[in-house]
Amino acid sequence: MSSPERQRRLADRIKEIVAQVLETRIKDPRLGFITITDVRVTADLREASVFYTVLGDDAERAATAAALESAKGLLRSEVGKQTGVKFTPTLAFFPDALPDNARHVEELLREAAQADAAVHERAEGAHYAGETDPYRHPRDEQE
Repeated sequence: MSSPERQRRLADRIKEIVAQVLETRIKDPRLGFITITDVRVTADLREASVFYTVLGDDAERAATAAALESAKGLLRSEVGKQTGVKFTPTLAFFPDALPDNARHVEELLREAAQADAAVHERAEGAHYAGETDPYRHPRDEQE
């Protein structure tokens, strides 16, 4: 087993290597505007999950996923050369759902703000249904 610090350092190094190789050596036309967002390595350092985002529509995301699958061997061999670890981790690519989740949260916040504005509009000029002071007070001696 390895230490969490070693896992983190290897993950950071794999992230740098994959991003650099994708930018400079992979010339696949299917590869869209891609950003490597995160890499997670298992405790035994044998498998690495690479998370990425692609700027574009669903077709561009699918094309980029296919390009990454076809470049997986070259990327893995480059990771092995540049890291010098005994066993080069296998690479698995996953689209990062973070941008989609953030977009969904922003949409929900916008809807909540619109609903709040509608409530405030209805509340303007509204009156309480009853006395202005609905609480009981002790009787004054003057009464």
